[in-house]
Amino acid sequence: MNDIFRINNVKSICMLVLIFAAGFFLGRLIQFVKGRAAIKQNRKDAIKKSRAVIGGQVAEQIAPFLPGFPCNPGDVSFLGKPVDFVAFCGLAEKDKIEEVVFIEVKTGQSKLNGHEKQLKDAVKNGRVRYVEYCPEL
Repeated sequence: MNDIFRINNVKSICMLVLIFAAGFFLGRLIQFVKGRAAIKQNRKDAIKKSRAVIGGQVAEQIAPFLPGFPCNPGDVSFLGKPVDFVAFCGLAEKDKIEEVVFIEVKTGQSKLNGHEKQLKDAVKNGRVRYVEYCPEL
């Protein structure tokens, strides 16, 4: 009787070990599959964002030549940061600067960032000046 009890205990322990091992490896397999799916999704998101950035950069470069642009393309100088363009309206056609315009190009659902908002506020509130700098060399 004692031997049968020991054999049943050994069988039970072996079954428990097998169940725990199967559960462990199944859990690892599920984590692996989920991880692969997450990597694929992250790659898709990165590609989507990259395309949006490239599209915005292309739009910035061709914007002065698109209909509805606020100034003559000949009056525009590209800056890039903190604003895309500065236009000296009137310079190309009349050889006379009538207005200086800061232009930020936005595509899709993009919005002004912090520095762009600060520049917009500075211009609106008249905190703009002209400085002539003559370094002594």
